Amino acid sequence: MPLRSIASAGPGFWGRALLRLLAMSLMAASIGACSLFGDKDAIAPDEPAEKLYNEGVFLLNERKEIKDAAKKFEEVERQHPYSEWARKSLIMAAYSYYSSAQYEEAITAAQRYITLHPGNPDAAYAQYLIGSSYYDQIPDVSRDQSRTEKALAALDEVQRKYPSSEYAGAARKKIEFARDQLAAKEMNIGREYLNKKNFIGAVNRFKIVVTEYQTTRHVEEALERLTECYMTLGITSEAQTAAAVLGHNFPDSPWYKNAYALVKTGGSEPVEDKGSWISKAFKKLGVGSIMSFSAGPG
Repeated sequence: MPLRSIASAGPGFWGRALLRLLAMSLMAASIGACSLFGDKDAIAPDEPAEKLYNEGVFLLNERKEIKDAAKKFEEVERQHPYSEWARKSLIMAAYSYYSSAQYEEAITAAQRYITLHPGNPDAAYAQYLIGSSYYDQIPDVSRDQSRTEKALAALDEVQRKYPSSEYAGAARKKIEFARDQLAAKEMNIGREYLNKKNFIGAVNRFKIVVTEYQTTRHVEEALERLTECYMTLGITSEAQTAAAVLGHNFPDSPWYKNAYALVKTGGSEPVEDKGSWISKAFKKLGVGSIMSFSAGPG
């Protein structure tokens, strides 16, 4: 029977008072038990945003307890979602997660920051954290390079959206490495095709390096490999052009010496065909004026 029913049925004033005191005692005991045993449904009072934020900074900088710091920063946003402290805490949470190699959490926090505060100067840093989180997960060239592609896309976004920010230069350096990594992947596959005498498959891979990753260190070898493939396939004009472009842009390269020797062995000279896709690719990207090149290396 509910306490109210018991009270109304009690003998007089003192009986009802006693029941009320009993009910209050039971309620107090219940609250005490929640505090004592840590009832998960008990709601703790909000703490000041500045206090939570400073505790996060202390844990991050002084105690080096990075994961705990991230949780403290998230608590600021949870308890004070529309405050300036929440904005600051969100970018600090992203940084804390990144510092502790919790990359997915860092990416999520940084993306949330950009969504909520796209016009804030720290949005550039948030975008850079996204790119860096993917960049730090770039695998060996023998493995899938989807993380590399995501890093490249996110870092390109830093340069495109925030070209004057202090992070654009750092992003550019990482972009160079990411592009080199993707080119190396294509070269690996191309060499495998070449070893298996799948010359068409090899040409397609080396073509990607020449057209998409022309500024990487792999382009010299790619041009030499194209010379080799085209000579084997009997497509002499393309072999001559590949060797000519290689010699014009990288005259001191050991790869040019190999390409030159291959063309000469076939009774030809490295001469450019201006209608070749190789010549057009280099002209399009502004590497330099491609011209006929028949002189030997060295």
